[in-house]
Amino acid sequence: MDYNHTLEWLYAQLPMFSRTGAAAYKPGLQTSLDLDEYFRHPHKRFKSIHVGGTNGKGSTSHMLAAILQSQGYRVGLYTSPHLVDFRERIRIDGEMIPKEAVVDFVSKFRECGYKGHPSFFELTMMMAFDWFASQRVDYAVIEVGMGGRLDSTNIITPELAVITNISKDHTQFLGATLPEIAGEKAGIIKTGIPCVVGEARGEIREVFEEKASEEGATILFAEDFMPLQRCVSNPEGGLDCSSPLCGDFHCELEGDYQKKNVNTVLAAICELRRIGVEIDDIAIREGMNKVTELTGLAGRWMKVADAPLTVCDTGHNEAGLRYTMDQLDRTAKHLGGKKHIVIGFVADKAIDDIIGLLPKDATYYLTQAAIPRALPVEQLVEKFRSHGIEGMAYPSPKEAAEAAKAEAKENDVIYVGGSTFIVADFLK
Repeated sequence: MDYNHTLEWLYAQLPMFSRTGAAAYKPGLQTSLDLDEYFRHPHKRFKSIHVGGTNGKGSTSHMLAAILQSQGYRVGLYTSPHLVDFRERIRIDGEMIPKEAVVDFVSKFRECGYKGHPSFFELTMMMAFDWFASQRVDYAVIEVGMGGRLDSTNIITPELAVITNISKDHTQFLGATLPEIAGEKAGIIKTGIPCVVGEARGEIREVFEEKASEEGATILFAEDFMPLQRCVSNPEGGLDCSSPLCGDFHCELEGDYQKKNVNTVLAAICELRRIGVEIDDIAIREGMNKVTELTGLAGRWMKVADAPLTVCDTGHNEAGLRYTMDQLDRTAKHLGGKKHIVIGFVADKAIDDIIGLLPKDATYYLTQAAIPRALPVEQLVEKFRSHGIEGMAYPSPKEAAEAAKAEAKENDVIYVGGSTFIVADFLK
């Protein structure tokens, strides 16, 4: 098979949660362990950092990878989902896995005699591990797909576990309460392996402390440690920061929510240094300043046009959208213009609370992504109407964004988001 036929086979033969939802969800590690044995335990041939949490784990993973790359390490990066190209999920030093390697791995899998039916995520994860091992990476930064305890990536024994924060998302799988969700995320804490937690208070903090105690693992709460002393938005983009770890530096990532992610990353660097990983101050500064160049990160308060300013962001749950809506409001006030919001959601998302966060003083362009899991735009219109918000319906993010651009004035702001897949379709 050529590359395109290989992708068609992957999508057709294997369930993919991000597209189809609950039908593709396979909790448990047995399939991953079986695949790991078939491919001779590739994850044991490189060191890894495991990154979980509800929001920010993608940005955190990319920042850590950029810093390690700047130190001169050969760094694998496994994240999900992809926005435009499947190969975004698997990178080494920012370069996507070659198409030929994808074809070779799938051919090897189909010929290996394995009788089970792995999910899309289980197989692409093993593809990443196999590629990283074959290319002799020094470190791989591995982002958890969902939860932690039963996520297929949890077969690894990392050098460090990082948990960014806890908020409500995927409650049908991870639990209805924050402590229940925290319990699932805490599942990546392993015996004797240090853990950094970005944000955790009250009952959530207790969950992590109890799990770390059970496992004999050290735990560092970045909120207590606060290695980030100053972090302010730069008018020309990004964040101007200062830390006793490395002095003044610039983080090129946009979005107020990145401030907490930066603090978490710096705490993680402290722990890596403590266990003997060489990372100098220059590598921290350079990695933070060149995250997108070094790793290919996209879709985080990503500016795609000026006049009118157009940004897209993959934040898709209540906590993530709270940050982006606050920033959208401040940006519109700074420019003296109006807000235009292109938005859509997946069907299994509990969106009533999310809609309550959205501004009433905006023009809405409602749409749906081109995936089976998308909430039909007709239902979205009715849902918004029940909250007292009127929005026009458009069959695709592209058409919705074009309508917003035609309506907006030069000093207005167009925001595209609500779902990773809305952003993906828009960027395509």
